[in-house]
Amino acid sequence: MSRTILVIEDQEQNLYLMKYMLESSGYRVLLARDGNEGLATARVERPDLILLDIQLPTMSGHDVARALKADDALSPIPVVAVTSYAMPGDREAVMSAGCTGYIEKPIDPTTFIDEMETYLNEASSKPGASPEGGESESG
Repeated sequence: MSRTILVIEDQEQNLYLMKYMLESSGYRVLLARDGNEGLATARVERPDLILLDIQLPTMSGHDVARALKADDALSPIPVVAVTSYAMPGDREAVMSAGCTGYIEKPIDPTTFIDEMETYLNEASSKPGASPEGGESESG
């Protein structure tokens, strides 16, 4: 069973690029174009990892990350910020909002999958993590 990645991104070109690279690497890809849609999709699908743009319409990526981490069912899912915010303090801000990782835009197609898989593999190697993603046996 392939792992599922939820991409929350409002820019069509970035969405297309990430979807293409992820599907080419064998991942099942879910798409959401704003924070509310992303949260709803995460609640229904329980992806193995969420790639989150920070500058989104209706709800900032920081708020999406906080909402994901505040939900007991969703909080174990790793959330990786994929953002052009690269000023001093930006990385710390997304990490303090609840993101587990940070990938800078513009996305480098030669390293993107490896970077994303680092966060995915770190999450699946934690105690209580299910090897197939989703919920662990304890709940």
